[in-house]
Amino acid sequence: MNKRNNSNFAWLWFGLVLLLANCGGKQTLRGVFTKNQTPYERYVSRLKDAKLTETALGQDWIQAGQQALQDSITVALPFKETGYFAADEPKALGYRVNAKRGERITVNLDMKTREQAQVFLDIFEASASPTDPPKHVASADTTATSLSYEVEEDQQHLVRVQPELLRGGQYTVTIQAEPTLAFPVQGKTSRNIASVWGDERDGGARRHEGIDVFAKRGTPVVASAAGVVSRVSETPRGGKVVWLADVKHRQSLYYAHLDSQLVAPGQRVQVGDTLGLVGNTGNAITTAPHLHFGVYRFGLGATNPYPYVHLTDKPVPGVKIDTSLAGNWIRVASKAGNVRFQPSTKSNVYQTLPQHTPLLVVGGTADWYRVALPDGMEAYIASSVVEPATKPVTYEKLPVATELLDEAHPLAAAKMSLTAGSSIAVLGRYQDFDLVQSESGETGWIKDNGSEAGR
Repeated sequence: MNKRNNSNFAWLWFGLVLLLANCGGKQTLRGVFTKNQTPYERYVSRLKDAKLTETALGQDWIQAGQQALQDSITVALPFKETGYFAADEPKALGYRVNAKRGERITVNLDMKTREQAQVFLDIFEASASPTDPPKHVASADTTATSLSYEVEEDQQHLVRVQPELLRGGQYTVTIQAEPTLAFPVQGKTSRNIASVWGDERDGGARRHEGIDVFAKRGTPVVASAAGVVSRVSETPRGGKVVWLADVKHRQSLYYAHLDSQLVAPGQRVQVGDTLGLVGNTGNAITTAPHLHFGVYRFGLGATNPYPYVHLTDKPVPGVKIDTSLAGNWIRVASKAGNVRFQPSTKSNVYQTLPQHTPLLVVGGTADWYRVALPDGMEAYIASSVVEPATKPVTYEKLPVATELLDEAHPLAAAKMSLTAGSSIAVLGRYQDFDLVQSESGETGWIKDNGSEAGR
């Protein structure tokens, strides 16, 4: 990435001082209209007012936020990643997760910085069309370190994390999916579910509109949410049933096949209060005692209850990579290394890279490094096939004066000029470029001079 000069930084710092000074003033008419903006949007508005969006770094910051939503990396939950935000290189993280209605997405952020920094946490519903922008659904206050959102529809969601301009530090992001309802049978979990949503009933004439939780007769059936008992009755199919109105979530909870009902219509209950006891009344008379549990959204009918009550027993994966390498170069150590779209051997391969290809570490999860390739693409590579790019692959002398570039691109900016005869340490190679370290210790790229030394 391009480095900015000191005058540019001075201008940005001056603009940020003005921005912060204006934040405490009286509320203007414009402030009334921007009250409903997200913290991220309000920050962008203040950047524009301070004319910081006219600077290269300001433009890069906005572009990074947009790019994170377009190039988000799909991850399986629970997920944990550690990495580093460089203060002088605007960056945003984008994670794509498969979310189910009834789940709660929880994002926790731990930032280690020298100075206090605002960090923007936002959640979006991914658009079905690549041409439509994602829909913003939740954001955290800039002083908060966590964000929760109850998923309303089965679709992919995007999580974006971005620190304010010119603020950096080490980050750890943890993303988890939790149930929005308590489990409806005391002492049981989703492991005790033996019949799920969509199973055939009556020889295929209908589908199961709920889940069946098996337990001993007389096991307490409890309120999964606070609400009001709307109906207590007995039907040929459900046997002894209880309906609980969960007004907060605009839905009704249905408990069927009870051995006995222990509440009355109109009764208010809290989470965990006993509604009845497990049985096998109604059309379950020939099966073992169990609770049929259903969720019916107001005006929309039945929906799959499983995500509403399933609490995963998967632990949050530990970060096993060397986090001290964040912001530093590694390289492919084996004869070839697969770079993948997701941190899993089951993920599709983005590229197969030859030995000594340099990769910039931007983070990591479990035993996978999240890396930026020399072409700018970010992906994952297994820690077992890479090594730190500290010990040179070889040493060479430059036959002619050569520019040290900040990127592996023929139009990249020159960081400095290396004189003919200079000794360089080659740290890695990518296509027609070498990642090298000069005699003064400066690291950058040079166009391959065609030398065969050490190859």
